[in-house]
Amino acid sequence: MEYGRWDITTHHVTLAAVTVAALVAVTAWWILRAEPETVSVTSERALPTTLSPSDVFPAQVPLRETAATTGKPTSDASVIVDVAGKVRRPGIVELPAGARVADALDSAGGVRPGVDIAALNLARLLVDGEQIVVGLEVPILEPSPESLGTIAGTPTPLRVDLNSATAEQLETLPGIGPVTAAAILAWRAENGAFTAVDELLEVSGIGDATLAEVEAYVYV
Repeated sequence: MEYGRWDITTHHVTLAAVTVAALVAVTAWWILRAEPETVSVTSERALPTTLSPSDVFPAQVPLRETAATTGKPTSDASVIVDVAGKVRRPGIVELPAGARVADALDSAGGVRPGVDIAALNLARLLVDGEQIVVGLEVPILEPSPESLGTIAGTPTPLRVDLNSATAEQLETLPGIGPVTAAAILAWRAENGAFTAVDELLEVSGIGDATLAEVEAYVYV
């Protein structure tokens, strides 16, 4: 087939169509190649799918235990006692609150060889300001005639330590019977060691008259 004066044949038309199609294909390829490539970035550390309370809220700093939070005495509390007698280093010693007689003896260098300490209650809790006498006889005060009673031949009671005496020992004191001895032990269990003889007035059943009878035979 011929198209006018240019002598365009069917072959020419087909060739032109193929050329145009090739140009369109090349143009489309360059356009697509020029588009930016989408890069998928994955974090090295994957986020947890669920969060625990520790991930959201920082750990609580523990409170320092004090006497207000625990109800116990702090480590700064102490007692000061006087260790006298047959120890290696007699004198004033300072110990933590809650220390016992055995701790006071250790702080004083220990008991000298051959000293009998059977009369000491080594497990007794110390009281601030007290004196511990080791291996020495406590002098017996001469009782007044009134305190000896009117019965001839009545033996003079021995002096006893209010903080270590048993009920039987307390009952040997003038004016102290089983009921009063039990009251003394009950007071000691509730309030701790006696710090002075006149604290006997705080014991049920002991008044000024009874104290006057026994004060020469007791010590702390």
